[in-house]
Amino acid sequence: MITKTYVETEKGPVARVTFTLPESTWADSIYVVGDFNNWSYTAHPLRRERDGTWTTTLDLEVGRTYQFRYRRDGE
Repeated sequence: MITKTYVETEKGPVARVTFTLPESTWADSIYVVGDFNNWSYTAHPLRRERDGTWTTTLDLEVGRTYQFRYRRDGE
């Protein structure tokens, strides 16, 4: 699931985007990679929450379309 809110920051408005994967996702590590981080394999890890879901939140530039993928256990 992806949720988005708009937030005003010192640098102007940003889209605060939260990426969440369900607790049934089996992995040792998961990263979100995309054009917003030059497809870096390690820049944005998801962390396992107490309820078992995986999540990370990023502030992205408003008014753009982004492409991304999840990288699970190096794949």
